[in-house]
Amino acid sequence: MKKKDELYRGKTKTLYRTDNPQLLVLEFRDDISALDGKRVEQFNRKGMINNKLNYFIMSILQKFGIPTQIEELISPNATVVKKLKMFPLECVVRNRAAGSLVKRLGLDEGLPLNPPIFELFLKDDLQHDPMVNTSYCKALKIIDTDSLSQIRRLTHQINQCLSHLFFEKDLILVDFKLEFGLFQNKVVLGDELSPDSTRLWDRVTFRKMDKDIYRQNQLGLIEAYENVASRLGVRLD
Repeated sequence: MKKKDELYRGKTKTLYRTDNPQLLVLEFRDDISALDGKRVEQFNRKGMINNKLNYFIMSILQKFGIPTQIEELISPNATVVKKLKMFPLECVVRNRAAGSLVKRLGLDEGLPLNPPIFELFLKDDLQHDPMVNTSYCKALKIIDTDSLSQIRRLTHQINQCLSHLFFEKDLILVDFKLEFGLFQNKVVLGDELSPDSTRLWDRVTFRKMDKDIYRQNQLGLIEAYENVASRLGVRLD
């Protein structure tokens, strides 16, 4: 697989074309961002850790019948992925109260949510990713009804699978963000699943093991990401 010119550069990842029009190279950089990209820094090894974690987690999901974009891990920082036509939505699943939900509703951080909350946000940094619902999606033609129904079903399956996976490793899956797209007219999970896009807490100490460490100006970000990889059995050498 030959990596060609740059197709898209996001806050922390870069997509490259390949000699196969249906496949791309997804490269994880060492960047980390907050405040809709207004705050950006670099942490050594972060791109490699997230790439390998993402490939591992997506591979687990594929074994449980979840269609994902991943094809092949080709380097410490890069994976070959399917070229998806992405929906402009972020799907957020909340198993416990944290982050913006706590601020919006005045809930206690860590409050269990049963059943989990499913939220939709329009991908638009300039508008700070506003929350939308099914009525918005229909009226503004953001996504068709059938695809949104499939996304809800897949999201529920993903939450069940990942909650169990992390619980076995003494981690709490607090919440996470998913993005989906179409590949050959099939809804497929894209983007990434890593400590950048999930909130993970230690099941005993409730210590944060995710991007909140950076958001809250704490130390030990890379150590926490490495700890998550170690618990999952992901080799980083």
